[in-house]
Amino acid sequence: MADPRLRQLKIKTGVVKRLAKEKSVYEKEAETQKSRVEKYKSDGKDVHDIRKQEEVLKESLMMVPDCQRRLAKAVEELNEFLKSEEELKETKEYAEATALLEEIKPVVS
Repeated sequence: MADPRLRQLKIKTGVVKRLAKEKSVYEKEAETQKSRVEKYKSDGKDVHDIRKQEEVLKESLMMVPDCQRRLAKAVEELNEFLKSEEELKETKEYAEATALLEEIKPVVS
């Protein structure tokens, strides 16, 4: 792996992977938190406890758009890199990057 472009490609691919996973985790956390808030309300828990859980829910919901924005930017950067380095098309790293972009296309759109 003497070519520094391959190293850059691996880094950019890793960033996209990590951000896609992070976004997914925040979305799952928000769903779990919504359920918890509803359960607290239906169980008649203390108002303070419900408010605290709602705060946690808001924080989770705020992270989703932030992750989406960062993911979209990382995808754009990876796409630009792939376009500018088409001579790397025969490498395993290039194939992995293009496969990842196809896989997460529904998540980014």
